[in-house]
Amino acid sequence: LTCRGGRWGARQVIPESWIRLSRTPSAPEPGYGFMNYYLNTGKKRWPNAPESAFMHLGNGTNAVICLPEQDIVIVARWIQNGAIDEMISKVVGAIR
Repeated sequence: LTCRGGRWGARQVIPESWIRLSRTPSAPEPGYGFMNYYLNTGKKRWPNAPESAFMHLGNGTNAVICLPEQDIVIVARWIQNGAIDEMISKVVGAIR
């Protein structure tokens, strides 16, 4: 839902304004948006992913990684935080 800008098919479920704000870098930490949005500002967090990539992260590095430009959602559990960029690279490479 968040990867597709809050839309479910043709229906706007989450307001676009909220999605836009949630994906705006925050002043205290440019790599964070609202709540649990982890952003790829300046491609610093995941160099192999587009800057538009973002992730929802839970305890134990349970991650939902969104690549909106590719229309890809990756769900990973208990992955080492340092391995996320490599995993993104492999998934995008496999699709090409």
